[in-house]
Amino acid sequence: MSGENIQILKEPPMDCDLNFKIIIIGDSYVGKSCLSLRGTKGIFNETEYSPTIGFEFLTFFIKINDTNIKLQIWDTCGQEVYRSLIKSFYHNSSLGILVYSIDNKNSFDNLDSWLNEIKNEGNPDINIFLIGNKVDLENQRIVTKEMAETFCKNNKINFFLETSAKTGFNAENIFVEASKLLYQQHLEHKDRISRASSMYNDLGRNTERITMDKGDNVKVEEEVEEKPRKKKCC
Repeated sequence: MSGENIQILKEPPMDCDLNFKIIIIGDSYVGKSCLSLRGTKGIFNETEYSPTIGFEFLTFFIKINDTNIKLQIWDTCGQEVYRSLIKSFYHNSSLGILVYSIDNKNSFDNLDSWLNEIKNEGNPDINIFLIGNKVDLENQRIVTKEMAETFCKNNKINFFLETSAKTGFNAENIFVEASKLLYQQHLEHKDRISRASSMYNDLGRNTERITMDKGDNVKVEEEVEEKPRKKKCC
């Protein structure tokens, strides 16, 4: 999407036109919470760190063109003991953010498990972002960009970005790009509905019937005109 007017809102607007739920998942200690706080609030505390227990909830507000958008961000813990609890938060998520650390090969290898889980427990067509965090540890890098790009290609992932919660590199861009993608998909869905409605009006109710299947595909069905019955002679 090009030419859009984007404004990150530091305060909640009076009214939000669109509201999307986003869930952030991945192994423990890859920096999910630090990245979420840095990207939404601009906060990073290097001296105090405690792993997320269950989940944390954050918000991100952005205006694209004339549309106010709210992202509801669910930052989940990566500890195995809480995995069953996390599954309940997958439902109704518009986008899942998979996070690994570029210095931790295990966190990258475990992406398959996280990806399968979110698709099985949530919407199988959910949008997915892949985030490689901790690029400030470039001298300790184990997971290359090429490895991540191949993973994206093989799994049809929508977007890939490398970030650093510590320096703030690309942290905010995660949520800007998420907003742009979801906003564009909303417009496309709205356009499909509008075109179907327009087609219905153009063809007329008396000649054809228009229905939509679950994939928003338009079906046009011809109606059989009922012939008048001949009156029998008395």
